[in-house]
Amino acid sequence: MTDNNTVTTLERIANLLRIHSIEATQASNSGHPTSCSSMAEITSVLFFNVMHYDPKDPRNPAADRFVLSKGHCAPILYAAWAEAGAFPVADLKNLRKIDSDLEGHPTPRLNFIDVATGSLGQGLGFACGMAYAGKYFDHSDYRVYCVLGDGECSEGSVWESFAFGSFYKLNNLCAIIDVNRLGQSDPTPLQHDTETYRKRVDAFGWHPIVVDGQNVNQLLAAFKEASELTDKPTCIIAKTFKGSGLKGIEDELDWHGKPLGDKAAENIAHLRALVDEATLVRPQIPKVTAKVPELKKDKQIKLSSPPNYDGKKEIATRLAHGTALEKLGKGCEYVIALDGDTKNSTFSIKFRDAFPNRFVECYIAEQNMVQVAIGIATRQRYISFVHTFAAFLIRAADQIRMGAISFTRVKYVGSHAGVSIGEDGPSQMALEDFAFFRTVPNIVCFYPSDAVSAERAVELAANYDGAVYIRTSRPNFQILYKNDEVFEIGKAKIVVESSNDVCTIVAGGVTLHEAIKASEKLKGLGKAVRIVDLFTVKPIDRDTILKAVNATQNRLLIVEDHYSEGGLGEAVMAALADQTNIKIAHLAVLEVARSGKPAELLSKYGIDAEHIANAVEKLL
Repeated sequence: MTDNNTVTTLERIANLLRIHSIEATQASNSGHPTSCSSMAEITSVLFFNVMHYDPKDPRNPAADRFVLSKGHCAPILYAAWAEAGAFPVADLKNLRKIDSDLEGHPTPRLNFIDVATGSLGQGLGFACGMAYAGKYFDHSDYRVYCVLGDGECSEGSVWESFAFGSFYKLNNLCAIIDVNRLGQSDPTPLQHDTETYRKRVDAFGWHPIVVDGQNVNQLLAAFKEASELTDKPTCIIAKTFKGSGLKGIEDELDWHGKPLGDKAAENIAHLRALVDEATLVRPQIPKVTAKVPELKKDKQIKLSSPPNYDGKKEIATRLAHGTALEKLGKGCEYVIALDGDTKNSTFSIKFRDAFPNRFVECYIAEQNMVQVAIGIATRQRYISFVHTFAAFLIRAADQIRMGAISFTRVKYVGSHAGVSIGEDGPSQMALEDFAFFRTVPNIVCFYPSDAVSAERAVELAANYDGAVYIRTSRPNFQILYKNDEVFEIGKAKIVVESSNDVCTIVAGGVTLHEAIKASEKLKGLGKAVRIVDLFTVKPIDRDTILKAVNATQNRLLIVEDHYSEGGLGEAVMAALADQTNIKIAHLAVLEVARSGKPAELLSKYGIDAEHIANAVEKLL
């Protein structure tokens, strides 16, 4: 049984955290003090009794993890870390200022934040990734805690994460749902119906514990119960009140996202009397006791052996990517692969077969898969490669966007791109993937066009300190490059050229091979062309392209297996936007595609060799 002094101290700290949340949001004249207040006791118990962590070393890999899925409650999270000693309490009043990293929602610009949250419904998936890494990769005793809002439990991605957590028996994971009844503009669907939450959590295979979320004694008992489970994760369903402890505001609608204004002074005075800070003795934070294995970190991650192709056999880039991933795994113990039940198509199965203990099957839940990958990749220990059809990665667009705000190093591999996949039809054809991925900050977008470049793209991706997208193709392609060809991020390759070229063609993937075929036809007509393989669509090699265009009478044709918006064409044209004397033609897919044989589809949508040759002749 917990002693009364501990309970009283944690209650006082909870009210102190309320005060900090009110003062910070008053100073910024924006924020969510009422949402912070509902989770004050939860935060106090976690940060000053339950969690093992080091405020001076927040990213200690053996420390417990905390994810605030309801990211709008950042002020109370910042207050907890400040009271723990991570930074001066006085800095809390810099909340939301342009020159402060105490932003409106948490981001890893702060060294005590692992993942950016605020787009609701994602935190539990990130926490699942952290817990999976702790249990199955680190084989460590550290625990992961995640606080969710009741409103965000309407998001489907939350329940994808609940399913994942129970399937993998993540008993080191504890979710806490702050059931404070009120959303932004309306009460939440279930309001205070904690029994329905309990049934849902139980049905998803978690251990549910219903508590009064403002009762420190009940919270302490619940966290102790959670720590003793050995076969499943725990979800604490905490009934709370929005604006708890705030006079005239508690449990009232229309206070979401608003500072207290003229009600602040009265409430702060009331709370200060409860805290009596002059006599408050803060408890000692539990020290980090878990251990994690030391990973051998090489300055450069290399393929265990170089590409080895004799050029006699055509190879799909998706297959070459799988070969490269297996080679990376041989040489690097911290490369991890995830897939969404497509591993025999993406060829991540090669990695699974070689390293089953470093492969995470996420099944058909792409949003959660990306969240788990981002969670695994936190604290710079593991490099996550995520796999599915490129079309289905777009389902996780928001998770990928939040990954960028988290400065993640996750590598996304999308196969089966474009109409060249053939008979499966438009639902499986990624024709808008580059349009999305090119907008992701700091990402590198690879588009390998043969097996050699595909292997090197995987190797370069592993070494890039940031997120990566690799677009792989379904058809088999001829080998274009020698096995010892050197590739670089942001450097294109010229694959066909002569001294009398009259036009430059820029392409990638299947259209690069169609362009090469077209060049043979044009050569027979006495018209030579120069062909540029982009290799990376972002960053784009402006210098090589411009030099080629200037050498070919300023004529340029861009051809891509992608919609015309946002793909290779717009990337190239944006790079050359300051050039006024270039004559440009652009071939792309201009309508919703249909099923058919790959060659038929390339022809129907005007991106095959014949259409490329005709487009060059028109430019001439």
